[in-house]
Amino acid sequence: MTNLSFSFSNGLRLSLRPLAFFSSLLRTCCVCLPILASAQTVPDTLEQRLKACTSCHGKDGRATSDGYYPRIAGKPEGYLYNQLINFRDAKRTYPLMTYMVTNLSDAYLKEIAQYFSAQHPPYSAPQISEASPAILERGRLLVQQGDKAKNIPACISCHGEKMTGIAPFIPGLLGLPRDYIVAQLGAWQTSSRHATAPDCMQKISLKLQPQDIGAVSAWLAAQHMPANPQAIAAKDIPHFKLPLACGSVTE
Repeated sequence: MTNLSFSFSNGLRLSLRPLAFFSSLLRTCCVCLPILASAQTVPDTLEQRLKACTSCHGKDGRATSDGYYPRIAGKPEGYLYNQLINFRDAKRTYPLMTYMVTNLSDAYLKEIAQYFSAQHPPYSAPQISEASPAILERGRLLVQQGDKAKNIPACISCHGEKMTGIAPFIPGLLGLPRDYIVAQLGAWQTSSRHATAPDCMQKISLKLQPQDIGAVSAWLAAQHMPANPQAIAAKDIPHFKLPLACGSVTE
């Protein structure tokens, strides 16, 4: 085979044998390819596949420290499943969530909900509140007593006396970022978030003034978790009854 040769101005002549050159290159590639293939192998487990979720919601769904994305670890399974369905079916709108679940089946969404519901990592410390004592007190009253004059039920009448949720369909509201709570109440008011009719949260949200939303979110975000932060089962609450009909809560 003809050699490749190069001549330089100083008289130096370099000759390459093409066959030997490409043979060496091929051997190098053959050595590298198994290494690359091995490096790209990942376990086909649900935990691995859900890393797309934990990149925003934090390891095990415990939430990150950016002050917006909610904790999903330990939330009631029925609630998580309903929210995944709502994102898929455009009742809730958040482009990233919608993109991820658009083509997922009911069975797969239920599997995801079961996984995160079973996770119970420690809670982070509550956010430090800059709200005034008067605002925090207004928030406490709305959460614990409601506002009879505006026909607003107390938050605890649905979300539990300790605000840790009622399984299987009602989430706890402690341990959530203030900005997230504000955003969700605002989404219900503007109809960019929906739930199964009758949509009880939208009805309640429409009765809240901006200062009420600010007060409730500030008080909730500043609370420490109780010793047992898990949601209580509805069947374990004697004579449990919601203050208004809620389509997301089924028997």
